[in-house]
Amino acid sequence: MAKVLYITANPKAVEESFGLQVGEHFIEKYQEENSGDRVERLDLYKEYIPLIDETVLGAWGKLQKGQPLNEEEEAITSRMNQLLEQFLEADKYVFVTPMWNLSYPPKLKAFIDNIAIAGKTFKYTEEGPQGLLTDKKVVHVQARGGVYSEGPAMDFEFADKYLRGIMGFIGITDYTHIPVEGMNQYPDRVGEILSEAKDTAAAAVEGFSKDKVSQL
Repeated sequence: MAKVLYITANPKAVEESFGLQVGEHFIEKYQEENSGDRVERLDLYKEYIPLIDETVLGAWGKLQKGQPLNEEEEAITSRMNQLLEQFLEADKYVFVTPMWNLSYPPKLKAFIDNIAIAGKTFKYTEEGPQGLLTDKKVVHVQARGGVYSEGPAMDFEFADKYLRGIMGFIGITDYTHIPVEGMNQYPDRVGEILSEAKDTAAAAVEGFSKDKVSQL
């Protein structure tokens, strides 16, 4: 039985978000074909996701020196460890995000800062950093109002590029991107765009269901 961590980074309700609708469609189809697998949900806008700030940096410094933490530092580092362990325990990940101003929601970056930890998800070697999570998979459902998969706007697509990059950095190279794009650029085609994205999501379930990880 595999564990899937379904991570959403959008404060909107499902019915108000194209990306969340496609994400729900994907996870529904996945569960239909993999009823024995467990899906755990993590809504980054409803959970406490610590930021790396003065308190966190101070706590890390104390830990390196073997010094005791105060109550606030204990609480924050404990929560960060909870998020890290939850991520490590999963076999597969589904990220559902919108593109905001050519990037990703800040909650997503905060989450990544909680799970990209040296010695846990990557390590430093003489040849450079090496990812440790080599047997896992990622699907990224991403909604964006314009078309960034082709044409001149491709150069401005930083959000999926970042997520793919950081996942590869920690060792996850089996990565599938499902864009839901062009709704603002082509408002007369919204229904068609949503339908096509759902079809793409459903087709991606087969590869995500397989146990073998594709090293692409």
